[in-house]
Amino acid sequence: MAVRRAVIQLVLMVLLYSSPGVECFFKRISCTISSDCNCDFKPNIRGLEWDLYKNLYGQHLAQDTVSEEVANFLQKESPDRPLVLSFHGGSGTGKTLVSAMLGRHLYGTAMGSPYIHQFVPTLHFPSPDRVQQYRLELKDWVQGNLTACARSIFIFDEMENMPPGVIDILKPFLGPSHTVFGTNYRKAIYIFISTIGEEVINRMALETRQAGKEREEIRLVDLEDAISQAVFNNSRSGFFHSSIIQEKLLTSFVPFLPLGRRHVERCARRELCQRGCPWRTMPSPAESM
Repeated sequence: MAVRRAVIQLVLMVLLYSSPGVECFFKRISCTISSDCNCDFKPNIRGLEWDLYKNLYGQHLAQDTVSEEVANFLQKESPDRPLVLSFHGGSGTGKTLVSAMLGRHLYGTAMGSPYIHQFVPTLHFPSPDRVQQYRLELKDWVQGNLTACARSIFIFDEMENMPPGVIDILKPFLGPSHTVFGTNYRKAIYIFISTIGEEVINRMALETRQAGKEREEIRLVDLEDAISQAVFNNSRSGFFHSSIIQEKLLTSFVPFLPLGRRHVERCARRELCQRGCPWRTMPSPAESM
């Protein structure tokens, strides 16, 4: 019996290392029944922290929250639930930039990894009349990709355009259960990006300035509840009356503050440097006229 088992194991190993298709098949099985499937996951936490603090301007809340939550999550070999972050703020404040940083420092590529999945509602869920169809398709898509890789990253952009009700199909995947539909999912990362809550964030920034305080004095606790209420009660929000919000399945809301003039100048300077055009050689608006 022992000899037979050894022969079977030898045959499986030969198949595994000789055929890419068979390798993929066994990898999917391993990911389903174990918690050791990390795919091409190569986290560089120091690199992420450095990137956030060097290239993200005017966003102390996002810098601190993202670096801390990601570091805490990855320190757990067997986390009790996935990491679920929701980015909120106006256009151009850095939400997409941070999601690209996460991909780059967790998989070595901004968005090129087969284990990073991005959804855009206007492209993937364009019709409010097909919510039930989208729910089924999204569940199958997430479940299938988690089966292939437990460390999958799912990015949902433009949540303000997501038909309400679609995203709630993810609720079983976001809780503390070990498996859902036979799939291990607790090592996954979910990122939601939205402009909903922008008014709340901008108002806080304005009131802070009017009170003679620095924007860095704004704390996450000052905004979390207000953002939660804004996305839950806004009929344009993909989280409108969502059970995900009600049951507090998001790890953290991440506010992105409106940029000041000095932040915009730093962004422009960085972009010009990346294009090989020194900032000091650029003419002023008056000179160019």
